Amino acid sequence: MLKKLKTISQEIIHENPWWKLRHDRYEMPNGKESDYFFGVTPGSVMIVPVMPDGRIIMVVQYRYINQKQSTEFPCGGRKEGEDFSVAVTRELLEETGCTADEVIEVGRFQPSNGLLDDEMHVYLAHINQCGEVQPEEDEEFEVMYRRPDEIDEMIERGDIWCGETLAAWAMVRNKLILKQ
Repeated sequence: MLKKLKTISQEIIHENPWWKLRHDRYEMPNGKESDYFFGVTPGSVMIVPVMPDGRIIMVVQYRYINQKQSTEFPCGGRKEGEDFSVAVTRELLEETGCTADEVIEVGRFQPSNGLLDDEMHVYLAHINQCGEVQPEEDEEFEVMYRRPDEIDEMIERGDIWCGETLAAWAMVRNKLILKQ
């Protein structure tokens, strides 16, 4: 069993509206000291929205870092102090224009546990109504509807490459397939 690392000091070296960059100094079990730099967020949500006919809503957006379009499940950061259920409702409405009559938390995971302290909560949302997409000023989305088998094919082809979407699909896929 590996031993826990002892934190010596912590400091926030940068802060923006979405996350903080933290620098920790720590001591290893052998007594040596080292530095760790990582991002900290208030957490995030990813929603797998299911239409009454079984199709799943996905969004396409342009990802600046990778300079290409990405097909993903709706997701976003939780605001500081915001309840996760509120974040789910807000993100679903912003990115898809839809509301749900049932939202179920499926699980949680750490998207990038070596770089970021960010717990992502994954939800299944059973959609009851759709309207206009309501993105924030710095966002743009295209909405698409796919059957579960089409999502599997897109993953196989490499058309879906977002790690968070792949993880969420692994968590919900069998729940959806078994219901059919």
